[in-house]
Amino acid sequence: MKIPLIIAGVLITGLIILFTFTERIDAGHEGILVKLYGSDKGVQDVTQVTGRVWYNPLTESVYEIPTYVQTVNYSAFTVNAKDGSVFTVDPTLSLKIQDGQSPRIFKKYRKTLAEVLDRTLVNHIKDVYRIEFNKYPTDSIISQREKFENGVQTKMEDFLKKEGFMLEQLTSGIQYPKSITDAINLKNAAIQKAQQAENELRVVRAQAQKMIVQAEAEAKSNELRQRTLTPLIVQQMFIEKWDGKTPLYGNSPTLFKNIP
Repeated sequence: MKIPLIIAGVLITGLIILFTFTERIDAGHEGILVKLYGSDKGVQDVTQVTGRVWYNPLTESVYEIPTYVQTVNYSAFTVNAKDGSVFTVDPTLSLKIQDGQSPRIFKKYRKTLAEVLDRTLVNHIKDVYRIEFNKYPTDSIISQREKFENGVQTKMEDFLKKEGFMLEQLTSGIQYPKSITDAINLKNAAIQKAQQAENELRVVRAQAQKMIVQAEAEAKSNELRQRTLTPLIVQQMFIEKWDGKTPLYGNSPTLFKNIP
């Protein structure tokens, strides 16, 4: 009876050890094995595939670092253009860890990925925008928006690459100063009013042209009538319209001569 109990105890102990001293690294993650004691106190091993990592929980820890794309919406902040105008930036970044770079990132920051993205990188991201904004005066930022955004994109990619990240997408969310926005709105309103006035003027011109054409046609018609209305035709028209009963005023046309 004792042997089966011993075997059962060994199996149970083995299961406890199996689930206590191993960590499963899921797909889309990199596993890092970290020493808690000793002079190195850093990353000892890297697991880039799914599976289980054996470790000593008394002296080691295992971390899972997600390698899929992370999207971070940072809080808005203000930056100054070269001429002092204040812009608001509300950036959103989609990025991921470069394959195999999680150990280096952990050694440098000793924080979780969420902490690195949300807190540590934000100051560097602000610096990228400050440097790029300081290159341009306000009017250039507006008129050369594409060039400015490309500059930010390139500088952000270079910075994140050095930190072990790969930039997938960047949205700056730039908001212009209120004075610039008001000026743009006034300009757009003036353009719309000018366009409206131009359209109305076109309508008036078209109507006037139509009236001129009608008047010219009427004048030509009257002129043609005057040329063709001979006394004989007038007399014929009078006869056609007279019903033989209606009183006549003035001299009626003489149809037949009196014979003495």
